[in-house]
Amino acid sequence: MSSSIIHRAVIINGRKTSVSIEQPFWVELKSIAAERRIGLHRLIAEVDAKRQQGNLSSALRLFVLARYRAQPTVD
Repeated sequence: MSSSIIHRAVIINGRKTSVSIEQPFWVELKSIAAERRIGLHRLIAEVDAKRQQGNLSSALRLFVLARYRAQPTVD
């Protein structure tokens, strides 16, 4: 299974940076932003502000993963 990496330029707190993550992660980030009724750039800025190490792309993947790990599983 192959998932293409999407490269996007985003502006966080007035500075331009780039993020490269797979398409399914972009889809989930957009979904999370919509659920929270905030813009995608704002969500990315919030993740960026809370990360303690690593690059932003990795932090975004871990953010999506943590969201799904926190949800109850159905047996």
